[in-house]
Amino acid sequence: MRLSTKGRYAVMAMADLAQREHGAARAVALADIAARQEISLSYLEQLFARLRRKGLVKSARGPGGGYRLARTAETTTIAEIVHAVDEPLRATRCHGLAKGCMMRGERCLTHDLWEDLGQHIESYLASVSLADVVGGKLRRAA
Repeated sequence: MRLSTKGRYAVMAMADLAQREHGAARAVALADIAARQEISLSYLEQLFARLRRKGLVKSARGPGGGYRLARTAETTTIAEIVHAVDEPLRATRCHGLAKGCMMRGERCLTHDLWEDLGQHIESYLASVSLADVVGGKLRRAA
């Protein structure tokens, strides 16, 4: 299973936003996030349009404009962010309505393995909040 740049960049940008907006008087500009995270501004604009439509961020126009989290970082999960930018979290090669992952429509021998892995990944990302990421609560003890 591979998470594409769409999902990874959305999480990076949201973590940056959560870190910067804490206690800030003004919204965070996408250009600033783009520069700090080394992500194309036009790509971020596309991602944030999706995040806004899904209710994860809100925008402010005019001088001092930019974005803010629509909810707290504690109540925003990584899975929600990834899903908001239409990133699938499946590990099988089956797509949508197909009955199986093989040419004849059958399931491959390892289908259940990959499906279970995808469910574990989904559960893990749903259990991690944006606050966990920003607060460094995911680091393992050495």
